[in-house]
Amino acid sequence: MLGAIIGDVIGSSYSGRRSGTKEIDFDLFTTYSSFTDDTVLTIATAKSILYTEEYDLNYYRYARHYPNAGYGRRFFKWLESASMIPYNSYGNGAAMRVSPIGYAFNDKTTVLAEAKKSAECTHNHPEGIKGAQAVALAIFMSRKGFSKEEIRETIAKEFNYDLNRTIESIRPTYKGHVSSQESVPEAIIAFLDSTDFISAIRLAVSLGGDADTQAAIAGSIAEAFYKNIDREIISRTFLYLHQEFIDIIVDFYSQKLNKELVID
Repeated sequence: MLGAIIGDVIGSSYSGRRSGTKEIDFDLFTTYSSFTDDTVLTIATAKSILYTEEYDLNYYRYARHYPNAGYGRRFFKWLESASMIPYNSYGNGAAMRVSPIGYAFNDKTTVLAEAKKSAECTHNHPEGIKGAQAVALAIFMSRKGFSKEEIRETIAKEFNYDLNRTIESIRPTYKGHVSSQESVPEAIIAFLDSTDFISAIRLAVSLGGDADTQAAIAGSIAEAFYKNIDREIISRTFLYLHQEFIDIIVDFYSQKLNKELVID
């Protein structure tokens, strides 16, 4: 979960065609760094799990409370309608916010069911649901100690994603798609090609385009696989977050992961 938020904040400076980068060696934090909709809705997912609340209600509440976080056009229409009727999206929005589910539940069937439930509030297109389930399952498998090759083979088989590519081969022509089917596999590959937590985020950002979401997805899986995140990176990220977000993060790790976050 925290890996997604760190990826979001780091990727925020490089998201979009004008500010994007195809490099790996870039400043992790800049004067343009901020949290985006990826963080807001990840927090909303975590709060739903912590207090057994409906996903859609918290997505609605949190997005209304933080309206300037860069939501997609169709999500904004959903937010303004007050009807909360899903809009058949196949974008990567459900995948970017799903990470708490991969951490909180302890069997594959529940992880997939909860990922579907969280996605279909808005992203009820099969590809939108599939993207969320793929990310949640990759996190779950990473937590449980599966190897990268086992994760690659399982996700590729169950979701029909081509994961037999590399970031180096993808990067030159990648345009930064926001559809789930054209961004989730690439973010997973960034994790698979990485050597540590930060390298996963750097590889995801280096694809260009929707860098904050790519890095949020890659970071969420990388945290589960590599287990630890440098305390300085956590502390730097928290400087960009509201205290409400930090409180939910700390409570989530304490209650769901039995892990105390040390914040400098």
